[in-house]
Amino acid sequence: MKLIGLKTKFTELFKQTDMKAFFSPGRINLIGEHTDYNGGNVFPCAITLGTYGLAAKREDQIINFYSENFSELGIISIDLDNLEYNAADKWTNYPKGMIKFLKESGYEINQGLDILYYGNIPNGAGLSSSASIELLTGFIVQTLFDLDIDRLELIKTGQRVENEFIGVNSGIMDQFAVGKGEKDTAILLDCNTLDYELIPVVLEKHSIVIMNTKKRRELADSKYNERRSECDQALAELQKVLTVSSLGALDEETFAEHQSILSNETILKRARHAVTENQRTLKAAVALKAGNLEEFGQLMNESHISLRDDYEVTGPELDAIVQAAWDQSGILGARMTGAGFGGCAIAIVENDKIDDFIDQVGKQYLVQIGYPGEFYIAQISDGPKLLEEESV
Repeated sequence: MKLIGLKTKFTELFKQTDMKAFFSPGRINLIGEHTDYNGGNVFPCAITLGTYGLAAKREDQIINFYSENFSELGIISIDLDNLEYNAADKWTNYPKGMIKFLKESGYEINQGLDILYYGNIPNGAGLSSSASIELLTGFIVQTLFDLDIDRLELIKTGQRVENEFIGVNSGIMDQFAVGKGEKDTAILLDCNTLDYELIPVVLEKHSIVIMNTKKRRELADSKYNERRSECDQALAELQKVLTVSSLGALDEETFAEHQSILSNETILKRARHAVTENQRTLKAAVALKAGNLEEFGQLMNESHISLRDDYEVTGPELDAIVQAAWDQSGILGARMTGAGFGGCAIAIVENDKIDDFIDQVGKQYLVQIGYPGEFYIAQISDGPKLLEEESV
């Protein structure tokens, strides 16, 4: 869909011709999975798939939301003075929550808005469509009302929407990756301190291929809580002999010296993943600063193996699609991304091999799993921005 088509739709819906166009990216995590709650680092980047928004002020106190992705719901209208959560308002609770919390923080949002959204992030793929919408809405409001809002405040407000408004106990990585995204750059982020470093990711002759297993992540929440509990137990046992605040604070050598005190093999495996995966984020940063894409690809492969064997959060679909990717030529590395038990994997593939890669991985996955996956090609993107006339 072209931007000009969205503008035409906006005028049809809202009878306004003077609007501004915006884009907010989705995100992937390149490496560093299940490390955030273990005191480690994550390594996400914003991507060129994301959410487009067209917006204009109104003269009254009504906010009209419309999404091309949920066109059957039509325009959902709310009053600027009634921004409470309402399940009947469906997807609009995400942008509504952003506006509510920004108003409560003292920012003067004193007129209604017409906003049209269109996302090319596949629903349920684990590429952070909700964070994309949250940061997009915050940036729209900041721009239209000429508000002086620090980007980190928008990021933290997006997390508040998830935690306090929607009721999802998520961390800050998604909003941080979307809000702080820069082209050809990933973010080495300490989720505890929010200290971060921008790391160059110059893929040159390669692109990121996102491989959607189309497997819904039914087990992710229950297993997530189970893994957190197992890691907490491992940390408590290690703290009997080590002065350490988190598993992420351990290097591999220290862990290897003391792992024998852990009470069972399962606890040992979970802790080993937390320690080694955090170290992989640090090694990845060093490799990418040196321009060593081959080493980075190998770290991606090792990450998936650790998630499969030690953390046991992959499942047959993710393992099948990653193995199929490993079997192809022109690939630097591949791994699952996100919570696991379905969702997406990523691969870094030579540009001139992408068509063949998608064809072969798709065939192999279909034979093994019995239904097709989906594939999207992405580059590393900037964060939320104002758009000129360009293709969507």
